Amino acid sequence: MSFRIKNPTDFGAGLLFVVIGAAGVYFGRDLTAGSALQPGPGYFPALLSWLIVLIGVLVGIGSFTVEGPPVPIPKARSLIMIIAAIVLFGLLITKVGLAVSTAALVIVAACARRNVAWKETLIFAVLLGIGSAIVFVYGLGQPIPAWWWG
Repeated sequence: MSFRIKNPTDFGAGLLFVVIGAAGVYFGRDLTAGSALQPGPGYFPALLSWLIVLIGVLVGIGSFTVEGPPVPIPKARSLIMIIAAIVLFGLLITKVGLAVSTAALVIVAACARRNVAWKETLIFAVLLGIGSAIVFVYGLGQPIPAWWWG
């Protein structure tokens, strides 16, 4: 019996899920799990991490059974713009707030593809920026500034 990866994209995704889930299990190992009736602070992180590992294993097994396309070679422009968007978000969030830094992230990330639909991108950036401030700062009370003046 020969094992051949028929769907490298699914295999890579499964492997990534397993690594992320295993990291969650590893970094949450010092938290008290408790039980289902009295869960401790580590119960849900451990449960979710193991579920992510299980999903990764199932997706990985599926990559041996279902044909799929080869893994495309990533374009340098896409990688650079996505990384730049994340770095810019991290640099801006404490200076201009969550709303503006989220909008900037969306705009820079949109440049990862050619032929950016600027009207839709700007509308999405504004709505996501305002929405994230409403949900995370005002709704959930996260200790981050919503705006540059806050």
